[in-house]
Amino acid sequence: MFWELIFLCLVLAKNISIFEFIHTPYNTRMDKERQIIHMDQDAFFVSVEIRKNPKLTGKPVIIGGGGDRGVVASCSYEARKYGIHSAMPGRTAKLLCPQAIFLKGDMEEYSRASHEITEIIADKVPLFEKASIDEHYIDMTGMDRFFGCMKFASELRQKIMKEMKLPISFGLSINKTVAKIATNESKPGGERQVTFPELRPFLDPLAIHKIPGIGHATYKKLSEMGVREILTLTQIPQQLMFKILGQHGLSLWQKANGIDLSPVVPYRERKSIGTQATFESDTMDMPKLKAIITGMVSGLTFQLRNQQKLTACITVTVRYTNFETVTQQERIPYTSLDSFLISKAHSLFEKVYSKRMLLRLVGVKLSHLVSGYEQIGLYNIAEEEYSLCQAMDKVRNSYGAEAVVKACIVTQPPRDEKGKIIKYNPRKKKIVIENQREEEAEVRKRSKIRSFMREKGITGTKSYE
Repeated sequence: MFWELIFLCLVLAKNISIFEFIHTPYNTRMDKERQIIHMDQDAFFVSVEIRKNPKLTGKPVIIGGGGDRGVVASCSYEARKYGIHSAMPGRTAKLLCPQAIFLKGDMEEYSRASHEITEIIADKVPLFEKASIDEHYIDMTGMDRFFGCMKFASELRQKIMKEMKLPISFGLSINKTVAKIATNESKPGGERQVTFPELRPFLDPLAIHKIPGIGHATYKKLSEMGVREILTLTQIPQQLMFKILGQHGLSLWQKANGIDLSPVVPYRERKSIGTQATFESDTMDMPKLKAIITGMVSGLTFQLRNQQKLTACITVTVRYTNFETVTQQERIPYTSLDSFLISKAHSLFEKVYSKRMLLRLVGVKLSHLVSGYEQIGLYNIAEEEYSLCQAMDKVRNSYGAEAVVKACIVTQPPRDEKGKIIKYNPRKKKIVIENQREEEAEVRKRSKIRSFMREKGITGTKSYE
């Protein structure tokens, strides 16, 4: 009886009928109370370049994509009118817009601008999540009773634009998915609020590719079924969506219906570091590929130790000449030692590189990072190797990251006519140097004799060569 009275009081407090309360999904009832802001920079990389060089304003600007094998990292809205988009091959972008201005870009400057924007947001809001280098989610739930969330978001946007001289858009709604869609619909340089009553009129007419998480393959599959608008997607039974796309299908169905209970996760430092290399010409030279992977791992472990981090997962990625991308990862004990991680990277590379086709790209990523130091003493060589790594890091920090590298990633040693490696012999080198010095001294001596003869006016046919 007690709980029935509590239930009745809650219903009366909500000012809704018992039938409506019972038949309203629990997650929808929760969503109605939330106030989530999604802020996203407009063409962030390009905007930073325009801030540096205002002459680029209004012109089709493309970041990246240089060379025959480059890929577009970002592009201005003027360039997008020609059909150019991120991740497009640079060669295709040049064909679509020959007059486009290609810039190499400056990731260090973009990161610095991103950090400054994050500091402005952190100073103004109680809870935010940095989703990427140019977008943030802000949870203002419960704050609307003190001041309007829309007014607050608009003032924060104006502050960022004034201090950073960079354009930014935002969307305000009941969850992260709808807020992000609202932001994308308001771009560039806009702001939009979608309240709970406006949810269905806002989402239903939109194309399904506007839902975050729908990639090219999923869009193609749904389009073949005749599903091109969000309204049509909402009418498909959940069981059928699960049968077609599995758990991902259920997630898309929920997003199409405006349901997203994912919380705004407080901003944390990154949990992975990685690097990759695209080759000028496709290759399947195994020694060369393994040497490149060795260099990548060495560079990443150097970063780890400088940041006092350890990794517990390593991932190797390869991309074949037909653009098929395959990855392989393995969980490992927390470490930052070169030899262990290089060995694991080579092992994963041999597993992932199974088709024996030409490769155009190879990459390595270290994830599940935590703060800490190497646990010395677990293996016989761990202490010696860690001391060696510290000594190498000291040299690198003083003279540059490439001051000390693995021998296998430098130029191959010279070989004789029979193909054997010419071993380094310091005695022979000393003899060669002494001979060179004697020859140089003889040349200087002859030069002095010629100068003396010219001064005295002596001429003749005798050669001193």
